[in-house]
Formats: sequence, structure tokens, C-alpha cells
Amino acid sequence: MVRLFIFLLVVLGLGWSFAWLADRPGLLSITWQDHLIETSLMVAATMVVALIGAVMLLWWVIGIIWTSPYSVRRYFRARKRDRGYQALSTGLIAAGAGNALLARKMSIRTRNLLSADQEPLIHLLDAQAALIEGKYDDARAKFESMSNDPETRELGLRGLYMEARRLGANEAARQYAEKAVEHAPYLPWASQATLESQSQSGRWDEALETLAQQRAANIISRSEADRLRAVLLTARAGERLESDPSGAREDSTDALKLAKDLVPAAIICAKALLRQENIKKAASVLEGVWKLSPHPDIARTYIRARSGDSTLDRLKRAEKLEAMRPNNIESLLAVSQAALDAQDFAKARARAEAAARVEPSERVYLLLADIEEAETGDQGRIRHWMQQALRASRNAAWVADGFVSENWLPVSPVTGKLDAFEWKVPFSQLEGPLVEGKVAADEAIAALPPVIVNERPPVETTRQNASAEPTIVIEKKPAKPAAEPAVAAKTTEPEKVIPAPAKTQENDAEPVPFFGRPPDDPGVKDQNADPTKTRLRLF
Repeated sequence: MVRLFIFLLVVLGLGWSFAWLADRPGLLSITWQDHLIETSLMVAATMVVALIGAVMLLWWVIGIIWTSPYSVRRYFRARKRDRGYQALSTGLIAAGAGNALLARKMSIRTRNLLSADQEPLIHLLDAQAALIEGKYDDARAKFESMSNDPETRELGLRGLYMEARRLGANEAARQYAEKAVEHAPYLPWASQATLESQSQSGRWDEALETLAQQRAANIISRSEADRLRAVLLTARAGERLESDPSGAREDSTDALKLAKDLVPAAIICAKALLRQENIKKAASVLEGVWKLSPHPDIARTYIRARSGDSTLDRLKRAEKLEAMRPNNIESLLAVSQAALDAQDFAKARARAEAAARVEPSERVYLLLADIEEAETGDQGRIRHWMQQALRASRNAAWVADGFVSENWLPVSPVTGKLDAFEWKVPFSQLEGPLVEGKVAADEAIAALPPVIVNERPPVETTRQNASAEPTIVIEKKPAKPAAEPAVAAKTTEPEKVIPAPAKTQENDAEPVPFFGRPPDDPGVKDQNADPTKTRLRLF
């Protein structure tokens, strides 16, 4: 653009000059060796300009002829370089596609056309060709040489890191990543690998510094950085809970500011406050997270915050949680468990059955079995709920990369990923005939067998009442509503009489013969006589 502007200025200048001379005509006389040359000023200017142009043209032709050997060499060199780059591009594409034969062929051709010192990508093509050919030692040697060159250091360290991960050499991979971070902290893979290795080894302070570098380099977004920082602070607070409750409280509080629904941070913060006897603040922290994300661990910590509370006090605290999140599965189960501990079986059963209608899971039916055992002790009904628990979906747990843990962990033990654990139902346990929904819960409740009631208490098995009638156990079936004809039909069946249990060994024994009695025994009682009348059987 600048050169075009200058060219236009020169043309305009020449035009203006010729116009100026045309408006001012005159004669130009030159005397040279007794010769007088006269011409107009315009012709003289034109001749001067033409002479200058001819000289420039002649100089350009001479320059071309003089530099023609170099130009020819440069042309062929450029043509060779273009062919080399074309071969390099084809080789890299072949390596990416897994075509080892073509990649090796293009690598050899590229080396013949280009210099390895001139183009570092040739080393990468050789390394990639060695990898897809299975020559891992050659590939590692290439990456080592590349890591020693400042221009290809990051590329070589990346290759060495990937090879170390492939071989399972996690310590070597960590060293390569940390070395790459020292020279280039802006590399996402290096900083992420360093962060994960620091988290796996429990170096939370270093991990927080690495995370701050990632955020400063804009490697991760602000929301993601806040979440990871909250996880790291929670992990550090968990380690400091026993030795430094104040520090654990500060870390967990900062974590909750960054991630308000982080359940582990709330639990650790509440435990730290309880160790400092600040029950009111601990309850406030748990209530805040409970409103956002109800969790059984929060309910358990909240209900048992005061160790000296009675079961009725704990039931009231559970009902307070239910008021915050009504019709929630965790709220219903918390109240049901607290009511069971307080021996309020009606409320415990009502909340448990409501929880079964909301989410019929294993823990709900197991809780109903516990209620049944504590209230009635009927083994048939207990077995019914246990059978429903086997058919229901499994309980939720902390899951990360297929690994199931009872407690939350900051790092996945499988892949080393930070913040990998989620509270959900393990996929590997979703097996068996699952029946979900309100209908399933209603059917399970309707199919509950009736309670077996004893008509009269069992008679004491003694030698005096050995001839008494056996105890009769009658199974009474409660009447069903008219809206359920299939179930109501069963109520018309006659009452079943269940025979009494077998006699004890003592009652089954044969009566002792008279002659087996001591000599001073006046006789024996008649076994068939009225027990109110005393009759003796003599010799």
C-alpha cells in the first residue's frame, strides 16, 4: 500500500513538472566542440527522462544476468523445499491415520528433501512412525532428543509423558509434567497432570498454587477454578479436622463460599464447629446446604449434633429438616429413622411408606423391615420387606470411574481425576427385576402379610399341666377396602388354625413308673384327673 502511494506521488510529480514546462516554453542552447545545439526545454526534459529510464532498464537487465545462477539455484531449492513440506504433511497425516508404511516412507523422503535442523517436525514424524510401528524405545529416544532442544522441549516432554502414562510409570509421568510446567506453565496438559499428581499425594498447598497458575493463565474458566479450589480446600480441611479444628473450619467455610452445595465441606465445617461447641453455627451451616442439596450425611450430622439429646429431641430436629424440604426422600427417611429410635412406630411407618412411594430403593425397604422387627417382630412381614429390598434399586453412594466409596474422596483412585466423585446409584449394581414408581410401592404395601396374633398366652409347660390343651394360634386377616375386590375376596376365607408348636422334650417324655418313685412317695397324681381335685392312686 505504501509503495503504491509512493508510485502515484512520483507519477503526479512528473505530470505536474511536464505541465509546468509546457506553460513556460523556452530554448536550450548547448555548444560542444564548435557545435551549437538548440532545442526546446520540453524536448530536453523528455530526453533526460528517457535517458534515465534507459539506464535503469539496462541496469536491471545486467543485474538479472549477473544474478541468474543464484536465481536458478534458489528456484530449485524452493521447489525442493515445497516437495519436502508436501511429503512431511503427507507423512503426518499418515501417522495420524495409523498408516505406518506410508508414514515411514514419507519420513525418509522428507529427510532427503529437508534438513532436520531446518524443520523440527521431522523428529516428530519419526517418533510418530516409530510409535505406530511398535518401536517404543526408538520413539522414546526421539522424544528425549527433542526435550533437550529448547525449540522442541515441550513437544518432547509431552511425548515422554504420554509414554510414561502408557507404561503405568506414574512417578515418571509426574516428573515430566512438572518439568514442563517449570518451562511452560501455560500448557494445559502439564498443569492438569501436575495438579492431579499433587492431589493424589496429598500436597494440597502445592495443588492450590498450581490451580492459581492455571487460572492466571486462563487455562480453565473461573467457575471451574472455583469448584476445584473448593474441593482442594475441603480435602485439606478434612486432614486438619482432628489436629486443627479452627483451620479446618476456615478452609471448609471458604470452600462453601465457592461451592454452596458441596456436602462434604458442610459436614466438615459442622464437625469443626461442634468441636468448638458452636452448635448454633453448625446447625446453620447444615441447614443452608440441606436446602440446596439434601443428603443423608447432613441429616445424620444435624440430628446427632448434640450428644446428650434424647430420642424425642432428635425426632424434633428431624422434623425441622422435613419442614425445610417437605416431600423429599431424605427428609422422609430422616424422620422415619428418628421416629423408630423414639419408638413412635406409627410415624416411622407412615414416613417410610411415603418414602417408598417417592423412591422405592433398598434402604427404604430395609428401614421398613427394621420398623417391622421393632414393632411386631413378625418374621413373615420382615421377610416380605427384605424381599422387596432385594428387588428394589440399590442405594446411592459416592461413585467415581466405576469405583464405589462409602465416604467422599477428593480424587478418583482409578484415574486420579480431581472432583470425580458423584452421589448417585452405582451403575454396576443396577441388576435384577427393578420395579419403580408409586405403583410398585403401593403393591408392596398391599401385599404385606397380616400380623400373626396369639389368641391366648402359651401355657407353662410343667409336669402338672402336661395334659392341657395345645395353644391355638389364629391368623386374623384385616378387612380390605371395597375398591380392591381382588384383595377383599381374600378376607372372606375362613380363619386358619395353625397347630401349636411341638411339645418340649420334657413334655414328650414318658411318665415315670410308680415303682421308679422313691419308697416314701405316697403315690402319683392321675394325669387325666381334674387339676382342682386331688386324688391319689394307691397300690
